[in-house]
Amino acid sequence: MINKAQGRRQFLQLAGAGAAASLAGSNISLGQRRRSTGRRAGKPLFQLGLASYTLKEFNLDETLAMTKKVGLKYICFKSFHLVMDSTPAQIEATVAKVNEAGLTLYGGGVIGMKKEDQVHQAFDYAKAAGMKVIVAGPSPEMLTLIEKKVRQYDIKVAIHNHGPGDRFFPTPAVALKQIKNLDKRIGMCHDIGHTKRYGSDPIAETELCADRLHDVHIKDVSAATKEGKGVEIGRGIIDIPRFIRTLVRMKYAGIVSLEYEKDADDPLAGLAESVGYVKGVIAAI
Repeated sequence: MINKAQGRRQFLQLAGAGAAASLAGSNISLGQRRRSTGRRAGKPLFQLGLASYTLKEFNLDETLAMTKKVGLKYICFKSFHLVMDSTPAQIEATVAKVNEAGLTLYGGGVIGMKKEDQVHQAFDYAKAAGMKVIVAGPSPEMLTLIEKKVRQYDIKVAIHNHGPGDRFFPTPAVALKQIKNLDKRIGMCHDIGHTKRYGSDPIAETELCADRLHDVHIKDVSAATKEGKGVEIGRGIIDIPRFIRTLVRMKYAGIVSLEYEKDADDPLAGLAESVGYVKGVIAAI
């Protein structure tokens, strides 16, 4: 029988020396996780990115530098890094900085879309920035207008679930019931941490999304309750290898963005550890 320490050593050997320094502290051994996930899943079609809420305490230049430092290429901006009422010239200048840094601005969010003016602003903002997806926090009453705008702009809207305390869309399963008859460009940004905190299974809820999974926020949490806190990926209770295998099996080809909410004033070490863990899992499967 492989104990946790032995499983850990196997994982580090597979992940490589670069990832190894990032992977200390997992609560579930690779041997255990391999037994739970079965045969090899194949090559991932998705890319890794960053939800910039992770770096909410840092300015744009610092955020771009840290994103590069941890080895991520794609980024989804929260309004801290590109304010919603930016002028077209300001948006153009910001996008130019992103490009100069060698990064790709693929989306924006979470963006509130609970009023008509917020919906109109969100689409104009996303179009000006060349975003492919709006990670949204809408109200059900705005879904009809959102569908109209999706058809007009051909920009995807990914509803972000927020777990306990989210009265509209706590999990993908709840959201999917309300959008199942809408344009398929309206789908989900599945935040697996909030789903776990709600007491639901992130793997099963991901499988429900099928062709409506437009974005992913990957994180780990300390408990499957409202009181659960964000922790470094691999140190919490979510079976990340099984989740990654699920995305591969589904042939998900979007972005999987890390959203690390611990240590807001000094997140770099924990973010780097989380990125290293995820990359190690991808290498190992």
